[in-house]
Amino acid sequence: MNILVCITHVPDTTSKIQFTDNNTKFDTTGVQFIIGPYDDYALARAVELRDQTSGKLTVLNVGGAETEPTLRKALAIGADEAIRVNAEPKDSYFVAQQIAHYAKEGGYDLILMGRESIDFNGGMVHGMVGEILGMPSFSPVMKLDIDGTTANMQREIEGGKENLEANLPLIAGCQEPIAEWKIPNMRGIMSARTKPMNVVDPVGDETQAEAKSYALPPAKAEVKLIDADNVSELVSLLKNEAKVL
Repeated sequence: MNILVCITHVPDTTSKIQFTDNNTKFDTTGVQFIIGPYDDYALARAVELRDQTSGKLTVLNVGGAETEPTLRKALAIGADEAIRVNAEPKDSYFVAQQIAHYAKEGGYDLILMGRESIDFNGGMVHGMVGEILGMPSFSPVMKLDIDGTTANMQREIEGGKENLEANLPLIAGCQEPIAEWKIPNMRGIMSARTKPMNVVDPVGDETQAEAKSYALPPAKAEVKLIDADNVSELVSLLKNEAKVL
């Protein structure tokens, strides 16, 4: 089985976020970057499926040279080779175009990615790639098993879970508990240094959206403590200030 996993290069959730150039650019100073957590689930399941089928696993990222440590980590976790599309990921449509182009050329049986990135949380790329390639796309997939050329999946829907069956090739946006995260071991880290990292040029430059500025969420207000016997004041604050009554 030929598997492609698309990974994002995102700030760690513990990083302190700031903006520069009049709030038009993200300040990367001192920020730790990681594989997107949902992509980590996709990669972990892909490693398991690759091992079961004696197939090949490729990871792909759209980004500049600064994303290569993230790709090397994916190689250390178990991917066989990496592709970096040498371009800034301008928006979801642009990224989907790049993935679709190289997925079509690679003839992949299964394309996995996280259900969404944790920086923009768009959750649109897998659907766009499916539309461009004319391939079925499912998300958020929390269980995935392969039987020959058939995929058996389970995904979350409003109020419950849905069991699905579809023929390969297909695209899945993954989330927990599809697999347990894998931590690179020393052997994986050492072997990652010699695995191929292919840098390719982007195709096209069409985008559908542009970020004009960024803003941090407002700081949390101080907690107001109300005496347990002063019910009228509590009701007044909930009604007139918090506006939840």
